[in-house]
Amino acid sequence: MRIAFVPWPLAMAVVAGCPGPIPNQEPRPIVTQKITPTVTVTLFPIPTLDSNPGGIAVGEDGNLWFTEVERLRIGRITPTGVVREFPIPTSGQPVDIAAGPDGNLWFTEINSPTMDVGCISLGGHIVAFRVPVANCQLSHIVAGPDGYLWFTESSCNNLGHITPKGSVTEFPVPTANSTPRDIALGPDGNLWFLEYQASQIGRSDPSGHITEFPIPTSHCYPEGIAAGPDGNVWFTEPYGNKIGRITPEGAITEFPIPTALSGLAGIAAGPDGNLWFAEMSVTQIGRITTTGTVTEFPIPSEGGRPRDIVAGPDGNMWFTDYGGNYIGRITP
Repeated sequence: MRIAFVPWPLAMAVVAGCPGPIPNQEPRPIVTQKITPTVTVTLFPIPTLDSNPGGIAVGEDGNLWFTEVERLRIGRITPTGVVREFPIPTSGQPVDIAAGPDGNLWFTEINSPTMDVGCISLGGHIVAFRVPVANCQLSHIVAGPDGYLWFTESSCNNLGHITPKGSVTEFPVPTANSTPRDIALGPDGNLWFLEYQASQIGRSDPSGHITEFPIPTSHCYPEGIAAGPDGNVWFTEPYGNKIGRITPEGAITEFPIPTALSGLAGIAAGPDGNLWFAEMSVTQIGRITTTGTVTEFPIPSEGGRPRDIVAGPDGNMWFTDYGGNYIGRITP
């Protein structure tokens, strides 16, 4: 079953100081540390105090765009580390962000009476869209193969897509109360997403037909998902402390992480043919080969909690440091 809905777009000009003055933190230096002879980590401080960066994506302009969950902003950082922030004129919290087929960046927002999905132009202009049911708590978003932006609705248990003009269609997830979260476009042209509470992987074709695959480790509560360079889809299991791999047919293999209770979060394919992932609880970035060999790298961030990660336009991996209030760069 699918539900179509055409919402009203709410054009919102970004005004300096909206949604309210938030003090900038004292200027902090850029931190650079050589972790191994070939791997270097650089941390770029975010100007706004306690912004708690969440999702990160590469824009059409060659910059990295990210959400500032607690300070209601969208941030942009150049590959050289120059940060600019755009306030969101609503009371909600931006969660995830993705580049759209229209050249804009699209993001999900929670706890807002006026916005569920937002679109920000490269110049910072924001347009807001609603989904049919209030308080669905949209989680993650990704560009699909059909020119739409696909997203998950954690509280309403739906998968949905929105056209660049704002028309929304929703598809119920078969397993009740599954809490769909992260979503990725797979190498097979389908949408792959995580069912957090059900500990399952979901696959949807562009028409909204959903198939579900149970993860062998029960109660692993999967968190991050990404297409791999090997034609498979890879995901993180925070409570299982494993990286999972699922084939297009649904066969799952799991690989344990050396560090216990690592707090696995986001994952992304790197330019080196490996998968890179965030370890929130131990302030590390991990790398796993497609055959399952894991290497971990400590991040020089006091109180750091790396959350999401993406391959940058400069050949490096970029990540958000939710706890340290940095955007990080790590050489592959």
